[in-house]
Amino acid sequence: MPSSPQTMPAERLSGILNLAAGALLISFAPVFVRLAGVGPITAGVYRGLFGALALFVIALTIQRRFRPGTGTLLWTGLAGLVFAGDLSVWHQSILSVGPGLATVLANFQVFAMMLAAVLLFGERVGGRHLVSAVIALAGLALLVGPGWGELGVQWQRGVLFGLATALFYAWYMLVLRRIQRGQGLGTQVWQIALTSLWTCLFLLAETPLMGESLRIPDGTSLGYLVAYGVLCQGLGWLFISRGLPRVGVSLAGLIILLQPSLAFCWDVLLFGRPASGTDLAGLALALLGIYLGSTAGGRR
Repeated sequence: MPSSPQTMPAERLSGILNLAAGALLISFAPVFVRLAGVGPITAGVYRGLFGALALFVIALTIQRRFRPGTGTLLWTGLAGLVFAGDLSVWHQSILSVGPGLATVLANFQVFAMMLAAVLLFGERVGGRHLVSAVIALAGLALLVGPGWGELGVQWQRGVLFGLATALFYAWYMLVLRRIQRGQGLGTQVWQIALTSLWTCLFLLAETPLMGESLRIPDGTSLGYLVAYGVLCQGLGWLFISRGLPRVGVSLAGLIILLQPSLAFCWDVLLFGRPASGTDLAGLALALLGIYLGSTAGGRR
């Protein structure tokens, strides 16, 4: 039954508030990684673990019964594998270039998705797609160009890891869309909980290969890791999933940009990241390009 004109404003407002809350929570994800004091792979293990526990509890409150078939287990396993790769490179980027830049680079997944739409689904690239890519690349040049030759190999690797994050995240989103197409919120939460658990297991297997320990240094570190998993992987995802169906694509894209914008702000305020006029101009252009790319409709 279609919503009446009287109920639409309240539903739209609810969608806006859910999206804003989700973007706000997820904006703290790179901050928790930086503060936790553990290795990049270890941080991912605990994000997956605590996030899965939180999501399983949430799933039980929404839909008590869920029996995943073999197909669901395989697809969520693939999503978990890709997301494990995403977290591995993103966390390394955060520790190398800081939470702000690493998060902006990760949001270039919009353009990786655009490329996938062309190569895999035969969509045609329109003028708005091309303009958005040019604007975003100009912003990227301003953000990383001035420091490329001065900040050392570790910083350069961090930039490349951030761009690799965008590729992994685009792949993750494609798999997740395949899994969750046509599913209700309860089933979606169960599926993302399973994906989180798979992510934890894959990263757990990677930990000794990278020479890391699962030891948590102290209670403060534990608190940051719990917050990372519960608030960012659990509640942040839930708020965004609830908000997206209630808000138009353009407005949703704009609100979600709060996440990289706020992550950049936290980097400046909490970690003393310098923010020159060139940095701010680059940030503005990159976010504008990402917004235009995320709201440009594909054409068959």
